[in-house]
Amino acid sequence: MDRRKTAEPAPPADAVDAITAQWAGVRPDLETTAMAAFGRISRISRAMSDRMEAAYAPFGIGLGEFDVVATLRRSGAPYTLSPRELSSTLMLTSGGMTGRLDKLERAGLITRSPDPNDRRALRVTLTETGIGLVDQAVAAGLAVQQEALGSLSPTQAAALNDLLRHLMTTAGP
Repeated sequence: MDRRKTAEPAPPADAVDAITAQWAGVRPDLETTAMAAFGRISRISRAMSDRMEAAYAPFGIGLGEFDVVATLRRSGAPYTLSPRELSSTLMLTSGGMTGRLDKLERAGLITRSPDPNDRRALRVTLTETGIGLVDQAVAAGLAVQQEALGSLSPTQAAALNDLLRHLMTTAGP
């Protein structure tokens, strides 16, 4: 019995391979490894955003609203942050944050109240309804993400996370 390790089979060619092959045909001097990597990251991001939107839709929220309620939930009890803290965490303008907060408040998922320490400021608090909704939505979203990684072995998934973490620390926020 041959006990040598066998290499994992190469994945099938994809649309990014076709693009880089076209570039190789017209500009063989170009090194397209980075183009291929970031092309795939971009396409995966778009595809997963669409899948996450679909996962959150049954809860009456989109990705943007999920980001707000999830940020409040993971901040810990009492699940309260200032709009400025939310904006900086989510990298949103104050106008973009206001629109999301308006929608979430109308849905009964958050409340806005005066900051007891600063009369000019507000506090945003996740309601009990919001806590229940975000707990269900995060589980639904995580199931979609786990399904997407399902074709990778645990070792491959860990290696992917390590590589992406390294790239993220060197490429930017």
